[in-house]
Amino acid sequence: MLIGRLTALKTMDIIALKKMWRDLFAAEPPPYNRKFLESRLAYRVQELAYGGLKPETLKRLAALAEDLEPRSRERGTRSDNRPIAGTRLMREWQGVEHCATVLADSYEYEGRPYKSLSAIARAITGTRWNGLVFFGLKSQKGRGQ
Repeated sequence: MLIGRLTALKTMDIIALKKMWRDLFAAEPPPYNRKFLESRLAYRVQELAYGGLKPETLKRLAALAEDLEPRSRERGTRSDNRPIAGTRLMREWQGVEHCATVLADSYEYEGRPYKSLSAIARAITGTRWNGLVFFGLKSQKGRGQ
């Protein structure tokens, strides 16, 4: 049964994946691409079936992460709200998946360096965007998505 649920993820449409996300996480799905939703849902299904990480393992991982670089409370960001170097940011735009990589002091998209995520968002859309909003790292207040 578990293998069947995991296999079904590949054939589900995006609406069904988002419904499953709401059912399993009791929250709205993030604005990330299909691959992210599939992988996170697969992990969650297995986590519910077999149990998650032990509390002591979670504490140890948190301590190791804090030793590497002090961060804000938000996962995946530094205290200055910039994603950690090496992070790959994915966004689907008009049916095309786009991936930007966070570098130490800049970003890379399609093999070219960019100074900001906003510049990458503009290259993708042709319009001005807040790069953090475009890649789902910050909520968009006052505008519908």
